[in-house]
Amino acid sequence: MPQFHYPCPGCSTTNSLHRADCQFEGVAWQAVEKAYTDIVARLAAGPTPEAALRDAVHGEWDALHQSALQRLQRNERVVEEEGNLRLLTAAEYKERVSEPTREPMATLYRKGSVPGCHDNAVFAMIAWYEFVGLSWPETKENVVAWLRDSGSWERGGFEEATPGELVEKKRHVYEQGYGWKEKARAAKAVIDRHA
Repeated sequence: MPQFHYPCPGCSTTNSLHRADCQFEGVAWQAVEKAYTDIVARLAAGPTPEAALRDAVHGEWDALHQSALQRLQRNERVVEEEGNLRLLTAAEYKERVSEPTREPMATLYRKGSVPGCHDNAVFAMIAWYEFVGLSWPETKENVVAWLRDSGSWERGGFEEATPGELVEKKRHVYEQGYGWKEKARAAKAVIDRHA
């Protein structure tokens, strides 16, 4: 099941070590968690208009709450439907994040990897699924399916005998929680030149 780690809505860290330019540097971590739980607790009761959500929080709605809501929307945990905000169920979220829709990940997902960027592409896919909160078995399943369905494996250029073996060799990417953006950009540049 996808996990959630209360990322800072300003810089995405999941601990008190913020980026130097983060507007929430110095904010108590409990305040970050409270902003998220204020929002999630209300939306867990059912869809609600944003104005009603703002009125329902314990205490005052502030910049931290607004940024937390925007982060939940960007990460596709909360969606707007018919004027209401709605918290996705775990199953809905898992289905939604199984197929990346934003660049540069969308290109990697749709076009697959090509020789010359396999390492970066596989790294990015594993790191992205870890980032969105999928478990290791879910990540492995998604990356193996992507290698096959995108045509990446068929194009060749891998040393491993199977997609599963390749993904298992990259498990450290998942366990270390590496970022995906730099590797995804590098892979997309190669894929775009290859097209």
